[in-house]
Amino acid sequence: MKLRTSSRLFVVPALVALGTVVQAPGASAVIGGSVSTYAPWAVRMVVDDTPFCTATAIGREWILSASHCFFEAGERIDDSRIRFRVGALDQRKGTVVRPVPGSTHGVGIADMMLIKVPPMDVEPARLPARDSVRPGQIVRQYGWGATCQEDETTCQSDVLKEADQRVLAPDQPRCERFTPPGGGDGRDLCLGRVTGVPGGGDSGGPVMATGPGERDIIVAVENDSDRDHTAGAGNVSLVLDEIHQVIGT
Repeated sequence: MKLRTSSRLFVVPALVALGTVVQAPGASAVIGGSVSTYAPWAVRMVVDDTPFCTATAIGREWILSASHCFFEAGERIDDSRIRFRVGALDQRKGTVVRPVPGSTHGVGIADMMLIKVPPMDVEPARLPARDSVRPGQIVRQYGWGATCQEDETTCQSDVLKEADQRVLAPDQPRCERFTPPGGGDGRDLCLGRVTGVPGGGDSGGPVMATGPGERDIIVAVENDSDRDHTAGAGNVSLVLDEIHQVIGT
């Protein structure tokens, strides 16, 4: 089992603090965006009965989220404290599943975590092809996170929200924070705001393709945001071999 921590996060700051939590400048989270009407694969992560992060069902027994969502004050969160709510766009509804003890798997050096759970009655997201994302492409981010910035713990959305973003070339100055040289920590996609950006609680949420017939394809996992106009996400296509090996597909 491989684990990874990060100090540049956007889990709910009052609940998790790994190193220094970045407090972004004011702007309107999913800050902006709209209420989702379709996302059968969307998963809400809860810790100690408190909404925490967002995730995605990528198989009947596998959930994909951000690695940093599984740490608190630098320590691994025990599996017994974690549950996932699946099968509903309202986080107060749906079915609760818990991690299979000891099954979590940190994906390489990326800020991604695979979690095995008992079989879920949901339609999972599909994994992408290799090199499936290009600069200029419009993608769609989903999450139950903050819709404000003054105190993100007070404005977690009960209903799933979504926002369109544009994939930016990594050499743009605004992308320096999100795409370090070589994509060394897995945050190899830089996303620019179109209709909204992620906020606290959207960590680990899916970034989906938007082309014809592609709305169920997950292309990235959200893991950072300036709460203003730019976000970072791990490129799923770069870790496909490891994901397939772990989940047995």
